[in-house]
Amino acid sequence: MADPLLPYLLPKFKSLSDKAALGYFFLAAFLIRFPFFFRDYIDRDESTFILMGQSWVDGHLPYTELWDVKPPLTFAFFAALIHLFGKSFVAIRLAGTVLVAVTAWYTYKLGKTRLPSSWAYGIGMACVALQSLFGSIQGVMSEHICMAFFMMGLYLFLEHRKWSTMLAVGLLMGIVFMVKLNMAYSILFLGLFAFYRVMATKDWIRGGLGVLLFGLGIITVALLTLLPYYQEGLVRLWWASNFEAPVDYANARRYSIWGLLPYFLAFFAFLGWSRHKKVLDFKNGHTQVLVLVTLGILFSFVKAGRVNSHYLIQLYPCLLLLLGLALYHSGIKKRVLRWPLYTMVILLVPAESYLEYANIIKHKNTHGTLYNGEGFSVPKYIQDHGLETENILFLGYHIGYWVLDRKPPTKAATHPSNLVKEEMFSAYGNPRKTSMEELRYIMETLKPKTVVVRKNRSIFDEKEVDENIYMDAYLQQHYRIVATVEKAEILQRL
Repeated sequence: MADPLLPYLLPKFKSLSDKAALGYFFLAAFLIRFPFFFRDYIDRDESTFILMGQSWVDGHLPYTELWDVKPPLTFAFFAALIHLFGKSFVAIRLAGTVLVAVTAWYTYKLGKTRLPSSWAYGIGMACVALQSLFGSIQGVMSEHICMAFFMMGLYLFLEHRKWSTMLAVGLLMGIVFMVKLNMAYSILFLGLFAFYRVMATKDWIRGGLGVLLFGLGIITVALLTLLPYYQEGLVRLWWASNFEAPVDYANARRYSIWGLLPYFLAFFAFLGWSRHKKVLDFKNGHTQVLVLVTLGILFSFVKAGRVNSHYLIQLYPCLLLLLGLALYHSGIKKRVLRWPLYTMVILLVPAESYLEYANIIKHKNTHGTLYNGEGFSVPKYIQDHGLETENILFLGYHIGYWVLDRKPPTKAATHPSNLVKEEMFSAYGNPRKTSMEELRYIMETLKPKTVVVRKNRSIFDEKEVDENIYMDAYLQQHYRIVATVEKAEILQRL
């Protein structure tokens, strides 16, 4: 019997090939994300990744000239794009669109093994939407990079159970690990599951070899990222930046575990309901792996001590697959989609995109360019008025360094918030031990001629009381506001 969802999703859906599905996912991601191609920044982390990538293109290994608390393959992604396409926001955001489409496609391919194609396609489209909307995720985040490779590896792990493919799975998981360290828990659970599968089947030779190749692939990628540091005698810098700094950061910035409790309660309630209703087969290896991977990601949130909106990108694909399986087997197939509901979803879900389309059209009509935001307008004002750029400090809108072809004054200033994260200073050998020492060094020794801040906003988080008091007082005494550009203030030293 024909699946009742088919008429509501695509004409002649059964004839849709995998390549065509990938095309639809890319088209959906492109239409949702396109108006954000021209914004200066969407999340400040993306701006930092761009600065780190540019530094690598300029010949400086990550952590040597600039610094941020991410593994090197995150920066390698941006460095590759900048090397190939130059300083192109469009190229970076288009690459992010490809990542979203690839993640959705492999989620779809996994779903299609146990669900009708229409359901798998719907899960893929939900994956596109959730990786592109609701929060600061229209840019390119490290989570977008890691999940494209992770879902690719997970598909091979579950659908190609040959020992010979396990090396490829391991290499992909190694890339994931060296893009986003917190995925280590899910990767570990995959390895343990593979070992359990060997024990259950007693396939000691081929299965055991597969597990070894899985681990070898992960180690190989990690060692390849270490190699250039080894050649430069910077092994300690690589180790401290990749492993010590994230631990120190998590311990120092940990939020209450009670804030994470709703995520666990919701997930375990869902599992309990699924078990009670018998809508998920917990004896099935696919289901077991999806549950383990999701638990690994949730556990990583506990270790990190917080959940930002872009962290959830890691949860969506596997969680959507579990949810899709549960809903399909709950018997609501005929009620899950109707034209009014489908139309409402199409109209309301991408509301952020509709607003941004209107914004760029208005900006184009007013300013003659699609590119918008203080990251463009502030550098333009500085250049048009001949302000000092050799010694400039962006305490907001720090993508302006890239636009002006300038570098932050110190490693700590690569991301403005890193200036007050003194728990990580030792990782890159900062001679200043505290955030106040770092700020005084920049303001009183380097004495930047031009400083950019966010208008009517505290410079740092409100919890950084002493640092905010010092900066406010110093700027008021030694600087004057020469211009207010949109939501930015440009200050010149007296």
